[in-house]
Amino acid sequence: MGISRTKEQKVTASHVFLRRWDKTLPTAVRGSGIWLEDVDGKRYLDACGGPICVNLGHSREEIAKAISLQAACLEYAHPTMFAVPVVEQLAERLAMITPPGIERFYFLSSGSEAVEAAIKFARQVHLAAGRKERYRVISRWQSYHGCTLGALSATGKSGMRKPFTPLLSPHIIHIPPPYCLRCHYKLTFPACNLRCAYALEDAINLEGSETIAAFIAEPVCGATLAAVVPPKEYNQVVADICRRHGVLFILDEVMSGMGRTGTWFAAEHFGLQPDIIVLGKGLGGGYLPLSAIGCREEQVSSVVDTFGGFIHGHTFSHHPVTAAAGLAVMDIIEREQLLPQVQRMGRLLGELLVPLTDHPHVADVRGIGLMWGIEFVADQKTCTSFSRSEKVTERLFDALMKAGILVYKCAGVAGNEGDAIMLGPPFIITEDELSLMVHTLRKVVEDFF
Repeated sequence: MGISRTKEQKVTASHVFLRRWDKTLPTAVRGSGIWLEDVDGKRYLDACGGPICVNLGHSREEIAKAISLQAACLEYAHPTMFAVPVVEQLAERLAMITPPGIERFYFLSSGSEAVEAAIKFARQVHLAAGRKERYRVISRWQSYHGCTLGALSATGKSGMRKPFTPLLSPHIIHIPPPYCLRCHYKLTFPACNLRCAYALEDAINLEGSETIAAFIAEPVCGATLAAVVPPKEYNQVVADICRRHGVLFILDEVMSGMGRTGTWFAAEHFGLQPDIIVLGKGLGGGYLPLSAIGCREEQVSSVVDTFGGFIHGHTFSHHPVTAAAGLAVMDIIEREQLLPQVQRMGRLLGELLVPLTDHPHVADVRGIGLMWGIEFVADQKTCTSFSRSEKVTERLFDALMKAGILVYKCAGVAGNEGDAIMLGPPFIITEDELSLMVHTLRKVVEDFF
């Protein structure tokens, strides 16, 4: 029995294993700034930077030139055979901006790869210290850490996990997220005394603290919860719990890092000093697949002294051309002073979105910097979600795309139910473009509901 295709897909006879099969997608042919253009000349305002990764806009000539020059000079050298200047330079630059103590960087391609590497590195740190019984990891429900099996085991999005449940690691356990709108404990902040944060300590004690290797968390909840910013004290409480119990704190900044929240890393907002930090998305700006884990010198030294090195590797790790893209990204952020720009535009975006909170089907508008989410519900007073069978997120996405606005879909924010979208435009967006984006969004939302 063949694959069911739309009429248009049968005509084009694409050989691509598609990401989406329910409709024929427009063909993008060029990008410029915050805009994409399809083959028919229609322009789309990229209000989400793809999956919140195109931080500096499309078709930046400086980044394209850096990639081209590096490829023409040295496109590849295996990292077990050679050191490469551009890789060294990127690591040195990152060491200057990451949280205190993070001094070594292992470069990879995707966020999923980096999360896998972080979990494996945490395990080896404990082995090197003689703590072989520490092999378990704690994560959170309604989190996203990647799609490869190890990263998916850490991911807390039930819809993504369900088909692969038999393959997922039973050694990664989950606790409730800091999601005040839909508190797992039916409590209200601040009277809750951060019950969700202390769920980490409960899990450590119940599972046996001597078995827990690491806790992995996003400092600002990403696409699975549509930009939920935890109470300020939450992240520090879980960091302190990890420290008391000898559990390594892995901070997943794949989405929130590299300026997205108005600082180089969201960790700065919360005063966090993680043991391991995970980078991706904005590190390469969407130009090339580039991710990394940042580690502490003493941990790397311990692993090297015990094992001779990190027992891990990928063909395209420490890649010269992707490193050149990363350096160009950092150069632009610094030269154009884009961190203050993100802070200014983020405040303006929040102000422009506030009127949406009066809409009877909007449960919440939340965010930080240029990382914002809007959650939609059937009933605002009771916070009752639409049934997933109604596909509100998907239909709203299509309506916005038809109007020329691209947003990021966040279906399933309320467990298996729930509808939301994320906004994460490139840092270079202007006030006029931001106003156009929100004006169109509000009009589409009004018409849609």
